[in-house]
This record gives sequence, C-alpha cells and structure tokens, in this order.
Amino acid sequence: MSAEFATASDTTLPLHVLSEDALEKWRAEQDASVQAWVEASGFTGGLGQALVVPGAEGKPVVALAGYGNDAARRRGRFHLAGAAARLPKGDYKIESGLPEDQSATEALGWLLAGYRFERYRDQIPMAAKLVAPEGIDAAHIAAVAQGEMLTRDLINTPASDMGPPDLEAAARKLAEQHGAKIDVTTGDALLENNLPMIHTVGRAADRAPRLIDMRWGDAGPKLTLVGKGVCFDTGGLNLKPGASMGLMKKDMGGAAAVLGLAHMIMATGLAVQLRVLIPAVENSVSGNAFRPGDILTSRKGLTVEINNTDAEGRLVLADALALADEDAPDQIISMATLTGAARVAVGPDLAPYYSDESAFVSALETAANSAADPVWRMPFHDAYEALIEPGIADLDNAPKGGFAGSITAALFLRRFVTESKYAHFDIYGWQPSDAPARPKGGAGQGTRALLAALPKLLDL
Repeated sequence: MSAEFATASDTTLPLHVLSEDALEKWRAEQDASVQAWVEASGFTGGLGQALVVPGAEGKPVVALAGYGNDAARRRGRFHLAGAAARLPKGDYKIESGLPEDQSATEALGWLLAGYRFERYRDQIPMAAKLVAPEGIDAAHIAAVAQGEMLTRDLINTPASDMGPPDLEAAARKLAEQHGAKIDVTTGDALLENNLPMIHTVGRAADRAPRLIDMRWGDAGPKLTLVGKGVCFDTGGLNLKPGASMGLMKKDMGGAAAVLGLAHMIMATGLAVQLRVLIPAVENSVSGNAFRPGDILTSRKGLTVEINNTDAEGRLVLADALALADEDAPDQIISMATLTGAARVAVGPDLAPYYSDESAFVSALETAANSAADPVWRMPFHDAYEALIEPGIADLDNAPKGGFAGSITAALFLRRFVTESKYAHFDIYGWQPSDAPARPKGGAGQGTRALLAALPKLLDL
C-alpha cells in the first residue's frame, strides 16, 4: 500500500486547524455567511470534528478540522487523523492553526489513517488527501508510513498465507526493493549450521523452519535487528486454549516490526551496516514436537530445560541472538511478541523495552515523544537471574511461579548477547480497537521511536 502526499493545485482546499479556544476568534474574522454556516453545523473545534464550508455557488471553499483542547490531546495522539477520516473527497492544504512542532507528526498520522488491509476484501479508501505541510521532510515521513503499513500488512495476514515460506518471501521482496543481500537457512540445514533450537521449535510443522538473514549497507556502524517470526503458535504440546490461540497469527509481530523498521532505515538511507535476522517457525503439534522436560543445547552452548513448550519465542530468538553477537555489531535490538506478562503490566498501547545503556535510554525516550510512539522502560533486574536457572540445565525457558514473566524472558535473552550492546522490545503488535491513524489490527510499536533515535544512538 502506498503512502503519498497530494500535490497542490487550483482545486486544493485550504484547511484551518482550530482548537476549541481558537474557534471564536477565527469565526469572528469571517464573513457573516461563514459564521452562520459554522454555527449551524454545530462545529465546536472538538477533537476529530471536520467541516467543509461552501461558497456562494455551493462549492466548498474552505475546510475546518477540530483540534480539541489540551486535556483531550493528552489522552491520545495523531489528533488530526480523526478529522482527516471525516473530510469528503479532495486535496487539503493546512493554512493555519497547526503548531509547527506538530506538523510532521500530524502529517504522518494523516498518511497512516489512510491504511486499509485489502488482501481479502476491497476497502473504501480514505477520501481526503493532504498536501505536505511546509517545512517537513515529506519523503522521510512517507517512508516511515510505508514501513508501518508493511508491518501492519504482515501481521494482519493469517497464518494460512503467512507461514515461514511466506515470511521469507516478504523479506526477499523487501531485499530486492532496496538492493539488500539475503540468505536463508532452511530445515535440516539449521542443524548443519548450528542453529539447533530454531530447528527444534519448528520441526513439527509441515512448513519447514528457517533463519532469514538480510544485510544492507557497507559503511557506518553495525546495527542488527532480530525479530521473532513465530508465524503461528499453538503452544506446542502445552497446547493453548482456544481463546488464547485466536490472535496467534500475530506471533510473528516482532519479525513484522523489524522488517518495517528495515524499510524505514533503507528508504531513508541511514548510514549504517544493517543486518536483519528472523527465525521463522510454526510452533505446532505432531509426533516429533519437542516436549516438556526436554533439554536443548543452544548455538551458544548453553543448555535449556523446557518447562513449557509455549515459551518457544525465546528459544528461537536465543539462537539468532547468539549468531548476531558473533559479528559484534555496535547495537543489537530484538523485537518480539514475547510475553503476556508485558501486556498485563503496561497494556497494548505502550512498547516495553529493556536496556542497561543510559545513552540508549536517553535517545529512545526523547525520540519516542517526538515520534508519537510511546515506550516504557523495564528493568533487567539481576536479582531475578536465579529464577531462570533450573539446576539441571543452564537455563529454564519457563520459570515456575509466574512472577516477573516479561523480565525473566528478557534476562533469558540477555544471556545470549555478550559482545554487543543489547536492547529488547516485548511488544504486543496489535491495536485492539480503532483509534485515529490506528485501525484495529496489526500495529508497529517502537519502530518509529527507534528510527528517530538511531542517529544519536549510533553517532550518525
């Protein structure tokens, strides 16, 4: 799906963005017919309101978008997107009322409001198009929107059409688009290449497990993104109940997120040596499925006792992280729909992340605010290390007791990165209900914040 701004023309309508406290002053400056129309329409400047004002011949001559008040805006983001979705067909150019420091964010929100998932059914497109506000980097914003839309499309696609081979095909298409190199290790070749836990988790499925390895750029700092690509998670022999399985098409949300971020990085020409690693598997049930009580040996040599086959994401990520660490990049970032505990802690709207690097935290927190992409720092709490040590093996994939589930998962992953700076995102990857610029369905989380933070983080 494309994300493009309109080109200004003679038919472009001027759009005034009016907060509730600015409406009266603007209305007083208009002629009597405009004042009467605005009053009769019930337009108050409320957040998300939209109004087109006709001229003497009945044709629209100006449009208004409500911008609410401070309290309403604090409770959400992409405030202009709600009005954009209500405006009739046409091209619009913002003439007044939008704070300059919000132009880029609101322009992005407008583009994202135009997203439609159309693989299985035609959708009614958003009618209103925006001329890029002056002073913004329109190409950059369009690239960000395209990356987010890629992530949404991948997550929204059901596992019947988004298994490991399909995820590989999506990665290959992205690599071809940007001139990146890609290698894929599939099936028993995973064992031959010392990626045993990826093989073990995915071997029960009809569609073979694989590791996708994409590289782009030959100069600059080394950045490696690792995304969990569990294309469907039944829970394995520790089978999930039906209610918990319904959204498991999104368990490859980490892979979708890093592919979306990779598009943003490559499309904007960020001066990095980018590597993307995606362990793509299905956690299925068959006679050769791995079992509770099994002990697996990882690529790194650490042994892992399996106490729950439904804690499979950390297993496939562990091998991929160990491989990433061998290259000693300047920064490794993993993204995964890893634990329900993270959602219980912060809900679906925040992206919890783990980092011990103060520079990473500072850059990300600043960028998250400007990118309207909220994140929340969680602790690598060393005191909980004992919880992931079962005694019979080096590590436990599912500590008993249920305490600190997201933290213990992050600590588990950290054991596989020893040579590089490391940050981990335990994302949800799903918007549970419609919101401005964010329809119900697959969602990118943390990626826009990361893109904005990377130049400072990597000294670019």
